[in-house]
Amino acid sequence: MPLKPLHLHLWIPALSASKGGIQMYSTSLLEAIRSIAPTSQIQVFIKHDLPTSEPLCFGHYPPRVRTAAFALQLLRSSLLDPPDLIISTHVNFAPIALVAHQLRNVPYWVAAHGIDVWNLRHPLKQAALQRADRILAVSRTTRDRLLSQALDSNRVIVLPCTFAPDRFSIASKPDDLLRRYGLTADQPVILTVARLESIDRAKGYDQILHALPQIRCAIPNVHYLLVGTGGDRFRIEQLIDRLQVRSSVTLAGFVPDAELPAHYNLCDLFAMPSQQEGFGIVYLEAIASGKPTLGGDRDGAVDALCSGELGVLVNPTDIETIAQTIIQILQRTFVHPLLYQPELLRQAAIDRFGFPSFQQQIAHLLLEVKSRH
Repeated sequence: MPLKPLHLHLWIPALSASKGGIQMYSTSLLEAIRSIAPTSQIQVFIKHDLPTSEPLCFGHYPPRVRTAAFALQLLRSSLLDPPDLIISTHVNFAPIALVAHQLRNVPYWVAAHGIDVWNLRHPLKQAALQRADRILAVSRTTRDRLLSQALDSNRVIVLPCTFAPDRFSIASKPDDLLRRYGLTADQPVILTVARLESIDRAKGYDQILHALPQIRCAIPNVHYLLVGTGGDRFRIEQLIDRLQVRSSVTLAGFVPDAELPAHYNLCDLFAMPSQQEGFGIVYLEAIASGKPTLGGDRDGAVDALCSGELGVLVNPTDIETIAQTIIQILQRTFVHPLLYQPELLRQAAIDRFGFPSFQQQIAHLLLEVKSRH
């Protein structure tokens, strides 16, 4: 049932100017609010997008002044015409929301994703989180990290990421990608999708490369496909040569969003044994494609894989365990009730993380806001 009108501010880093978990979470949040509160006044402020359908975008400002211009607009708008609620989808904007709260008693929520809040040391951001009405943690891991910083447990709730399952389907390996990468249809393929930046080495692609010699002993024709681009590629190339696995690895580079579903169809296992993942929407995308999925047991992947119900969790620092687990999965000897039942696996992910569930949780939270007014 639609909510009665509210005046809402959404403060967002980017919707179209970048791709990533925060952007996808922000998009889902905006879509959910518009669907359950269609008559509400929703003002959307986006820092990095160019002005298009959303007029309050600041991507046309030069980078050196963009932050200041964006911050001033947020403060001005929230003080001159205070909304019923501010929702900031990044902690960087939270100090401005704190000022609006102190001066005009505006309530605010802050989305908390992963390493942006896990070890927060910025005094203003810490103060802003302490005063937030709600902190929307994308996983239990992030919630636990926040609670370790002495935040009120009643204010920190888990609102996991959602995804678009209709983009992904269960299908055979695409012939065009087999030709592009020089693979055969019966060749076992391990896939990772990640940015190749030094700060993202915790995604776990190094560990898979280190495990590859052992995996090749059991499965000689195995192939590792690493999709992504970034400044860490040169180091990865050197690591591949040092491990002497060049013939078993393809660095695919940048792959457009439109081609990602086909790449999931190409693989036999999606593996990202990460250590610093806030949640990991890529896990859900792989599962929605019916693929066995492996993640680390020390970060948000635990939530995305439902503590192992939807995939396999491993110690992300244990190369031996990673290698043996990948071998078992590819040889279909790993014991798991859903791993080799693609339709059931896909449906389980949709039931747990589909948009209707996300939408329902947002509606419940907004009802609390409405009750205060």
